[in-house]
Amino acid sequence: MIVASVSNLTKSYPTQDVFSNLSFTINKGDKIGLIGNNGSGKSTLFNILTGEISKDFGNIHIPNDVSLGYLKQQLGLMSDKSIYDYCLEVFKDLISLEKDLRDLEMKMSEEKNPDKLEEIMTEYAKKSEEFEKQNGYSYKSEIRGVLIGMGFREEDFSKEISLLSGGQKARVELACLLLEKPDLILLDEPTNHLDIKAINFLENFVKNFNGSVIVISHDRYFLDATVSKIFLLENGGLKIYDGDYTSFMKQRKKDLKVQNHLYKTQQKEIKRQEEIIDRLKNLGGSKRKRGISQSRSRQKLLDKMERVEKPESLNESINIRFTPRIVSGVDVLSVDKLKKSYDKEIFEDISFNIYRNDRVAIIGENGVGKTTLFKIILNQERKDDGEIKLGSSVKVGYFDQEQKSLNTENTLFEEIREAYPDLTNYEIRSYLAKIMFYQDEVDKPINELSGGQRARISLLKLMLSDCNFILMDEPTNHLDIDSKEALEDALIAYEGTVLVISHDRYFLNKIAVKILDMHKEYMKEYLGNYDYYVEKLKEELMEDEKKPEMTQTQIKKEEKKKKLKRLEIKKIKEKLEKLEKEANSIDVKIHQLTEESLKEGFYDDQEKVIETFANIKNLEDKKQRYQDKWLELSLELEEN
Repeated sequence: MIVASVSNLTKSYPTQDVFSNLSFTINKGDKIGLIGNNGSGKSTLFNILTGEISKDFGNIHIPNDVSLGYLKQQLGLMSDKSIYDYCLEVFKDLISLEKDLRDLEMKMSEEKNPDKLEEIMTEYAKKSEEFEKQNGYSYKSEIRGVLIGMGFREEDFSKEISLLSGGQKARVELACLLLEKPDLILLDEPTNHLDIKAINFLENFVKNFNGSVIVISHDRYFLDATVSKIFLLENGGLKIYDGDYTSFMKQRKKDLKVQNHLYKTQQKEIKRQEEIIDRLKNLGGSKRKRGISQSRSRQKLLDKMERVEKPESLNESINIRFTPRIVSGVDVLSVDKLKKSYDKEIFEDISFNIYRNDRVAIIGENGVGKTTLFKIILNQERKDDGEIKLGSSVKVGYFDQEQKSLNTENTLFEEIREAYPDLTNYEIRSYLAKIMFYQDEVDKPINELSGGQRARISLLKLMLSDCNFILMDEPTNHLDIDSKEALEDALIAYEGTVLVISHDRYFLNKIAVKILDMHKEYMKEYLGNYDYYVEKLKEELMEDEKKPEMTQTQIKKEEKKKKLKRLEIKKIKEKLEKLEKEANSIDVKIHQLTEESLKEGFYDDQEKVIETFANIKNLEDKKQRYQDKWLELSLELEEN
């Protein structure tokens, strides 16, 4: 069944041709990824399909019985309703039907006339069947399930929507769209405001959804998990590829190689023909008239030649390279028992180590304190407890997702000149050209740039800083797919160390060699990329499923046991640390007494000699007892 068909769709603005002659069909059950560089017209296409803006030319046919749902990238949700009540609006017809059933039940209990009672019962049976058909008995649990899937807790359900953050409002809008289940869903960057847990929920919904979905997304991992077809908007046209994102990229690279060859071959031929035309034009004497005539004929043929478009791969793209001048020590960063609180505790007992050339990713739910951890490492926030050590010769560079390091009053040129005054004007312009800012563009004010353009400037500043340890907070936000690929290649080639916070799982899969899963009370390490992390989680889940199912009381008891176990481990670690300090203190005292025994005239005082060596013997015995206790506690820690 065709849910939408489009033919020869064209749209342009006075200063820009967006796209022309787009034709495609969407069948029931199709899961399509719509991709293309920023400005290629993806959101414009969605707005035309929904009728929010008009087309210039072409035909769109969506059958009357096909319902369409649209989640915009920029949302303006305003309501004084609670989250739960707002979601209830999706089921207003069902709720009205439920009210009718309650009213009919009341009438049945009061009606004495047999004929009228039979009439009421017939109506009740009809409406009850319809109510059951529409899954009326489970809509409340469905709302609860979707809201929890979107990352809301049950205590959040009563929160007023007008008081929510932009990201929370986006999740409410998405929840409502999933509950509506229209025949065709249009999703514009749906993963932008979701943590990994909520993204996984959305992936499962899209995969199992019986209807059709078109999704605009820079989240390549999400596309791989959900779509079976790619629509590529490029150079004003549409190309269709079967398969997921990875399959598309493989085929795309092959296509670009062929197109690249055809383009170069044609350019050589064009150049050869132009040289012949120039020679014919410049013939002298008796050959001049004939030469001009032949040159015109050849020029006409050249003008009629169907030109091969310049492949995207030949267009200028970001050329970022990080090559630190100074090599850091092997130990780059050590974090031990870190704790941070504001009005309430953010996290505690966070410990991990990072070594030279590691590419480490920190993941975790929103609000767990990942960005706060970065700020503490950068000395922008104070820690409450714990220890942070940077290794020798470590120079830190920071990429901020909000680009706060940029002076928005500066032009691009001024921003680089202020940060690096030793660079010549030529060098500044050359570096800006590497990130696709040319000629007069370098005089553009930063406050007029898009998010992706600002990200490029921040990356350039990082490149020039000569750091050997990069901290990056959501670096792929605002970047189009080509820019992400360029950044990934740059980080893989980087000869320093990387610590990154990201929800971009494709990015994590490609660059990370270690995953740190952050929780409020601990940090868990996985020595692999994102896929390895997912596999280990599945193994852990399977182990949990093998255990007999527990009641809520048993679950609470188990959680209490786990908490007590964590406290027990914490106490053991504290005792070990105390023993180490005391053993070190004894070593210092033994060293001092030994130095004393080596002094000239020490053996003249026999009482002092006996006392000194007795003290050394007592200290050594004490140290041995500490070492025995340390070993005992270490074994106990391993068992836990």
